[in-house]
Order: sequence, then C-alpha cells, then structure tokens
Amino acid sequence: MEMNRSMLMYVLPILMSIAALEAAAILLWRKQSYPWRESLASVAIAIGQRLSGLATAGLIAGLFTGLWQWRFFTVDMTSWWGPVLLFIGIEFFYYWQHRTMHECRWFWANHAVHHSPQHINLSGAYRIGWTGAITGAALFYVPLLFLGFSPQAISIALVLNLLYQFWLHTELVPRLGWLENILNTPSNHRVHHAINPQYLDANYGGVTVIFDRLFGTYVAEKADDACRYGLVHQMNSNNPFTIVFREWIEIWRDVRTSRTWGDALRYIFKSPGWSHDNSRLTSEKIKALARAEEEQTPTMPSSPQQNLNSASHGNLQTSAATFAKPETI
Repeated sequence: MEMNRSMLMYVLPILMSIAALEAAAILLWRKQSYPWRESLASVAIAIGQRLSGLATAGLIAGLFTGLWQWRFFTVDMTSWWGPVLLFIGIEFFYYWQHRTMHECRWFWANHAVHHSPQHINLSGAYRIGWTGAITGAALFYVPLLFLGFSPQAISIALVLNLLYQFWLHTELVPRLGWLENILNTPSNHRVHHAINPQYLDANYGGVTVIFDRLFGTYVAEKADDACRYGLVHQMNSNNPFTIVFREWIEIWRDVRTSRTWGDALRYIFKSPGWSHDNSRLTSEKIKALARAEEEQTPTMPSSPQQNLNSASHGNLQTSAATFAKPETI
C-alpha cells in the first residue's frame, strides 16, 4: 500500500543507520566483503520511492476514505479483539497481495525491484519500487474497509507489518528453532528471496508463515543448500532508473511485438516467464525441471551451474529464479 510505504520512509534515516551497523558487522566480525554500490543503489531507490509516494499517497488515502463510507459495520479498535482481528486480516490479505506480486507479471514489474539485489542485507529491505500505486496493489486491502476497519487503522497496521520485516533481510541471524514454524524469520525470508529452484515462490507471509502453511507455500531453509539471490537476468546495474523500470520496459517490448491481443494481455497478466511460444520458463517450469533432474540423478545432485545449463535453452524469465551464482559487486 503506497500510502504506508511513504509513511515508512519517514524512518529511513534510522533504518539506514541500522543497515550501516550490519555492514560493519559483516566487514569486521565476519571478515566478508560488503556490496557497497548495491547498497547505495538501494538508498537511492528508497529516496525515489519516498518522492513517488508523496505524489500518490493523497489519491490512495482519498480512495480509502471514500470506500470506508460503504462499510457493513464498524470494528471497535478499543476492544481487545479489534486489533487481533485486524492483525489476522492484514496477514491474510498481505499474503495474497505478496503472492500475486510473484504470480502476475503486472504486479511483479514493481516488486522485482525489491528482489533485484544479488545479496541479502538490511539495505535491501528499503529497496521498494516506485510504481506500486500504478499497479493498484493497495486494492488488496479494500475488503478490510468493508469489514469495518478504518483507513487509519489499516495504515498503521501495515506500517508495523513492514517495519517488522526490516530485520528479516539479513544473513547474520541463524535459524530460530521452533519459531520458524510460526513467524516469518530471517531464515524463512532468505528462502523467499532465494533463486534456488526448490526455494522459488515461497514464504509470502508478513509477520507469520501461518498462511504459507495453510496454502502450501512454506519452504524451510536447508543447511546443505545455501540461498543464492537475484533475478533470472541479473540487473548487473546499480543505476536506480534501470532497476526500477527494466521490467516495465520488457513488458512493453513483449506487448508491442505480440501478434494477438490475447497474447499481449497474457504478457502483462500471466506469470513472469510466460511466453506465447514456450521459449521462456516460469517458476513452475523451473521447479519441474529441477525435480526431474534430481529424479534422474538421485545419488549425485546437480550443481547450480548444471541446472543453469539444462534450463537455459529457453529465455529464463521468472519471478525469482536464476541458477547462476550472483556476481560480486
């Protein structure tokens, strides 16, 4: 919801400071390199998102305020059960919003920005696309208005939900035991950002993974299968405008060269990686290829590069998948 994300950017300096502390820990404690240019690109994108949010927040706030007048009843947020129901409602609709962002290219065009870093660290948490309002992603929360939750309550709940997710973008926190089965943790979110075939399109929850478990999209991180991050066609660019608009440009190219109106619409709204001639691979096809390869060689798992070689006969383009290891920036 763009309105919330604009509000969230008010705390950007604090988030940047925490991200800088994480960078220091990676450099001094873990003795590892840090992707400074990638992190600075995230800062630039976050500032741009803040500016774009200023231009659209009023429109969305006005829409939500108008729709609020058509509610069936009003939930008493001073009661103990009001905030509890709102939390559950936010989690439910956030899950489906987030899942749709991965399964529909129209929404993925904006969300791909967040998945573009080839490393996972706290600076990536505020790498948010500028075109969320254009996609209409905020409309996923309209049912909560009709069910009696005010725009202000929904906005505050979403801000808290997004703030919770900030700490999930790190490799410094290990698995947290039984909490992994309930909460969205850094481990669970690493899986969400991973490009390993078996990790694709998983763990969509905000604060919890309850709806992932209910709807079959939960995948646990495996100690013997380290997460790798990025996109099918890695950006290999730290230009904020390239990162923000690349997928939209590719959609336009596909639509412009489509031979039928049906194909044009499918390039916009079907899964990332769909193509009229099956020359590309969606996430589902990539996972199916990986499963088939494992069945053929059960005693000797194929390497990531072998997976890439077998899958790269088509033009790999999916919501979060490449088998090539991320390049060091």
